[in-house]
Amino acid sequence: MNSGMEEEKEICRVRCNEAKKVAKKVVAVAKSMAYDRLYQKLETKEGDKEVFKLEKARERRARDLGIARCIKDENGKVLSEDAEIKERWQRCFFTLLNGEVMEDF
Repeated sequence: MNSGMEEEKEICRVRCNEAKKVAKKVVAVAKSMAYDRLYQKLETKEGDKEVFKLEKARERRARDLGIARCIKDENGKVLSEDAEIKERWQRCFFTLLNGEVMEDF
């Protein structure tokens, strides 16, 4: 009984690996075609605009607005350590969730 299940697992694993190989090839061909179209477009007059669009998008992706690099605590002291920042946020949310008013935030 175990040998039958192991054979099925082996067959599934082989099929999965084959499907992954096919998918990788399809993705590589699609990427290649997309880059070819991009390079052809860059050689035209509109290509200059496209370069600036790409750079703008790259710069936006590089900006990580979800991470606070530094914040101030209740006394106005600047906190830059991750642990201190997390602790400050915890106190802030605890206060907000318990209905207390925070005047310094």
